Amino acid sequence: MGALVSQLGHVGLWGAALGTGTMAGVYFTFSSFVMQSLDRLPNGQGISAMQSINLKILSSPFMPLFFGTSLLSLALGVWAVSRWGQPGAASVLVGAVVYLLGMFVCTAAGNVPLNEMLDGVAPEQVDAAQHWGRYLTQWTRLNHLRTVASAVAAGLFTYGIVASS
Repeated sequence: MGALVSQLGHVGLWGAALGTGTMAGVYFTFSSFVMQSLDRLPNGQGISAMQSINLKILSSPFMPLFFGTSLLSLALGVWAVSRWGQPGAASVLVGAVVYLLGMFVCTAAGNVPLNEMLDGVAPEQVDAAQHWGRYLTQWTRLNHLRTVASAVAAGLFTYGIVASS
């Protein structure tokens, strides 16, 4: 049974390294040019475009990747604790914690509430520009954190693969 758990852990590490790396790329895209491009649009158009993105993402392949990688990271954190003292276990645990706090919790506690706030803004309302400016600043700052957390987790999971092989 121990060998099977170890095999599953290694397969999970590959999945987590690929998943967190992909998530880092998605978030990097938004941080590096999508949000800046939306900011260049007239306020109402930027708001409408982001509202459309936020609606579409819920039915896209992003969601299974988002939740699947989060669950896999949680499972790997438990797996790493059960293997404590073995090569790579510490990096896997740190990777799981960094990802879950820096990506999942950040998204749930920061980006999602901001998206919900923006969803309630009519692009033509008088104070739309104020809401949009605050949204862009706060959302993008949080997205930078998600980008870094995802990239760091990908690196730590990759190190876990190498160290435990």
